[in-house]
Amino acid sequence: MNTLRGKVAIVTGSGRGIGRAVALKLATHGASVVVNDLDEAPANEVVEAIRAAGGTAITCNGSVTAADFGERIVQAAIDAFGTLDIIVNNAGYTRDGVIQKQSDEQFQAMLDVHVTAPFRILRAAAEPWRALAKAEAAEGREVIRKVVNISSISGVNGNAGQVNYSAAKSAVVGMTKTLAKEWGRLKVCVNCVAFGFIETRLNLPSGHPDTIADIEGKSLRFGVPDSFREAVISQIPFNRAGTAEEAAGAVYFFCAPESDYVSGQTLLAAGGLGV
Repeated sequence: MNTLRGKVAIVTGSGRGIGRAVALKLATHGASVVVNDLDEAPANEVVEAIRAAGGTAITCNGSVTAADFGERIVQAAIDAFGTLDIIVNNAGYTRDGVIQKQSDEQFQAMLDVHVTAPFRILRAAAEPWRALAKAEAAEGREVIRKVVNISSISGVNGNAGQVNYSAAKSAVVGMTKTLAKEWGRLKVCVNCVAFGFIETRLNLPSGHPDTIADIEGKSLRFGVPDSFREAVISQIPFNRAGTAEEAAGAVYFFCAPESDYVSGQTLLAAGGLGV
């Protein structure tokens, strides 16, 4: 269970849902984790759970869309643990609507959180990783580092009512392929997991109390009608939604040593949906 022992991981949006499951999964396998959320309480709960299980974690909370956030979270990892090995760009949300009803602000919000925020975090990691790779090469050592970007089946196949979200998640795939080419020389594997219908607050039944959230100064309501949930699930060969823990397993694969020669790939974790 110590496949990631000695590794340091950043997981954005890890106070709830898939991000929380990823943070716990990586910690279970020995990684020290930088937990992030918009809200301090859920992030602190994840850190406490990791520490209670004998792991190591800190928080770096706040919005990933802040202009200085990339530099801040990368520096937090290096200051606390001395290095950085894994970045999981998980933070995000949806603001759905057909194109004729979407404002510029609504479209841009999805680009900000799903594209610009990961870009800034990865840009902030570029120089520390270049310096580490250079020093390790001089010592005759090879250290493999990992980036796991989070996309969606909507970014791979498109989805009606999500032109903003689909566009952003498609851009994540392009970012992944480009950095796999740029960072191979640094021994960094850059991959992407595209989720299908996973049980998170974004996909809870409409009206569920956990589907209301304050994000970037706006009160947003998530969730989907029961009829839509049933229609989607009927198309999944597994005949059910995925769990956050199952989603975390796909992310873990790209963090584990078993994928040390895998880069530039997008893994669809959707129970067979969309294939």
